[in-house]
Amino acid sequence: MKLIYVGDPMCSWCYGFGKELSALTARLPDLDLEIVVGGIRAGATDVLDATGKRFRLQHWQRVEALSGLPFNRQAFMAREGFVYDTEPVCRAVVAARRIAGEEGLLKVFRALQNAFYVEGLDTTDGHVLSDVAVKALDAMGVAVSADEFYQTWAAAETKDETQQDFARARALGVASFPTVLLETQGRIVTIQSGYAGVDELEHRLSQFAGLAA
Repeated sequence: MKLIYVGDPMCSWCYGFGKELSALTARLPDLDLEIVVGGIRAGATDVLDATGKRFRLQHWQRVEALSGLPFNRQAFMAREGFVYDTEPVCRAVVAARRIAGEEGLLKVFRALQNAFYVEGLDTTDGHVLSDVAVKALDAMGVAVSADEFYQTWAAAETKDETQQDFARARALGVASFPTVLLETQGRIVTIQSGYAGVDELEHRLSQFAGLAA
């Protein structure tokens, strides 16, 4: 059995959901976790204007109220000429997976989320992404330089694998992020679509797999 988490580091609901999923994996350490990046705005080219920013802040307010996680609104509103393209940050997750495998990948995923939502960094920039990911990997005991990570991130193979993730998310029938699925006994079932707390997640899992009391 394994969990399949489909999300995007620059999806605000995925950001709020991150601590709940981390708590779930801590409760169920023997349950494997696969991360599939969904590319919520992959390939976007439009510059985010003030109206678009305010629209997103409305979502951020709701996520903050439910999750208790902080958002750096000031840095977001002050950024000019920002193209909300999530392909680069999704590709950073894939690059980390190519370097270190699935184990601990959620920590890199969440570090990239924190970089965007809390630190106010430009997570469409490959060098910024490399710096963030390398620090997260180092905390996991994986030694890789920022330049090595960047080369992996920029590689054609990583770009292709990222597109394969996007295609897999669609093939799994995922219509919104975050979504958690369970692969068990040769079938895949949806455990949760949208934000949920760790207790609810554990309860839903118990209904399908008897993993929790």
